[in-house]
Amino acid sequence: MRVRKKFWLLPILAMTLLFGGLVVLVKGSAVAPFITRCSRPPMRVLGISAFYHDSAAALIEDNRIIAAAQEERFTRKKHDPSFPQNAVAYCLEAANLKLDQLDHVVFYDKPFLKFERLLETYVASAPRGFRSFKMAIPLWIREKLFQKSLLSRDLRKFSDEFNRTDKLLFCEHHLSHAASAFFPSPFKDAVVLTMDGVGEWATTSAGLGEGHHLEIFQEIHFPHSLGLLYSAVTYYTGFKVNSGEYKVMGLAPYGQPKYAKTILDNLIDVKPDGSYRLNMSYFDYCTGLTMTNERFAKLFGAPVRSPDKLLTPFHMDVAASIQAVLDEIVLKMTRNLAKQTGSRNLCLAGGVALNCVTNGKVLRDGKFGGGRRRRRLGRSARCGPHLQRHTTQNKWQRHYVGGVSGPKFFASRHRAKACQGGRSLCGFERGGHD
Repeated sequence: MRVRKKFWLLPILAMTLLFGGLVVLVKGSAVAPFITRCSRPPMRVLGISAFYHDSAAALIEDNRIIAAAQEERFTRKKHDPSFPQNAVAYCLEAANLKLDQLDHVVFYDKPFLKFERLLETYVASAPRGFRSFKMAIPLWIREKLFQKSLLSRDLRKFSDEFNRTDKLLFCEHHLSHAASAFFPSPFKDAVVLTMDGVGEWATTSAGLGEGHHLEIFQEIHFPHSLGLLYSAVTYYTGFKVNSGEYKVMGLAPYGQPKYAKTILDNLIDVKPDGSYRLNMSYFDYCTGLTMTNERFAKLFGAPVRSPDKLLTPFHMDVAASIQAVLDEIVLKMTRNLAKQTGSRNLCLAGGVALNCVTNGKVLRDGKFGGGRRRRRLGRSARCGPHLQRHTTQNKWQRHYVGGVSGPKFFASRHRAKACQGGRSLCGFERGGHD
């Protein structure tokens, strides 16, 4: 009878050691993603943004965006806020996956923290704001407080086996924003400045990203908000809040910043480091049904413009003034962050960072050696904080989808190349939306 040799395990051990050595040696190199994928199952995360404006979905596998689309591209409803059923279906189809094959589904903010802010604001302002309270609270009690159940119900349309307890996660709004800017960026480390209207509580935040870690270290909280200040002027000049801010930015070059001092003296107190506080006696958005009040109109000497009225040089000057104020405040912030952190890399996120005029001034200021502003994929691609726990790679591949994200973009890469530099030159992709 033949006796088996005792060294039969040596080849297996040698191959294991060799493969482990390769994983260590190639970490951070071009072949690292391949080695990593071979050593473990891919991490698949579906990010969802819904129920506010511009609903969207994005599917990420490890460090690659597989598919992303806004719901409005399918429904033809501009800024469609509904659950992105069509966008989710497209993402799953593009990846050839079923919902129950995903590791996580991540929603872009935390409804309970937002409800806490709502209640605290109304209690602090009572009895003012009862009319707004009466309109908002029933919607929260009926739907938004049970958003996990609503999301699970919508997701179960794709799979009856979807387990909401294990797979459905919620990420803080500003951390979602910051992740969407840093993780797809080319930087190993960077300062991440997020500015928008409001998330749960934060309206402006600063974070540090390093490798696959991201941490917020400074915040300014509601009701003080650069985004809401800019939106207040958007409302005052007769444009729609949450969609017409770009029109104010476009109107600004036609005017002179005659009212910049008025804004700085009365509406906002700005410190040398860029931190700020608003004078809430001029605003109505906390508890009212409009962005500004009569005192705001008296300050500028004219009533709120009706959308059907012609724009005048006055409105152009107001637009130029708020743009100048925004530029000044953001430059103070970025200069302070560069000094405070010593970083040469900057990522910008949030609705305010869609202001390309301000971004250009930050870039030309030279305090940071590089700047990267990611066009939003909706807020849906911002599942980085959950993805980072399961991957050693922070450099996402195929990460810039520009203004033409959606089925045609991912289905035809040569069509995307026609949109040079990520600019929206392909009008057929946007369906004529401005």
